[in-house]
Amino acid sequence: MGIVHPVLYPHGSDDYWMSHAYHQALLARFRAEIPVGAVLVGEKGLIAGGHNISISCHDATGHAEICCIRHAGEVLENYRLINTTLYITLEPCAMCATAIIHARIKRVVFGASDLKTGAAGSVMNLFRHPSMNHQVEVCSGVLAEPCGALLSHFFSQRRKQIKAKKRLQRQSLSSGR
Repeated sequence: MGIVHPVLYPHGSDDYWMSHAYHQALLARFRAEIPVGAVLVGEKGLIAGGHNISISCHDATGHAEICCIRHAGEVLENYRLINTTLYITLEPCAMCATAIIHARIKRVVFGASDLKTGAAGSVMNLFRHPSMNHQVEVCSGVLAEPCGALLSHFFSQRRKQIKAKKRLQRQSLSSGR
């Protein structure tokens, strides 16, 4: 994984703000969560950030986007987040895409595509669904490589930990006989 830091990118660019989302993902990784991060930006700059908390909070809705949207609503004292852009390190799922639509977020920028559950074009595109009452602009692939690498490394480590745990359990069972 390369270095991803805001000082490496022009201030206010998509890369700049995605690097902030990437740092939210690092916070998630530090807390043993799936490393996905998000930041919401308005005309005056950063409004809120969030990262996955599903594992530690035992909450299926604890996705980075949802956490960020909740925090932004509190900051702005409004559940409508009009004229904002949400930067996310991973393509949003259907739950998050629907929350983004309900919040009236203008634009979504994401890093890595999610080929299993992505709802911004990979599996489906809820942001362009004709039945939705709000259309969201989407920009994909911003800092996709480091965002994807962070997730790949996390899941690789997780698989190794699961294998090691199973190996220990088998050894414990065989030595206990």
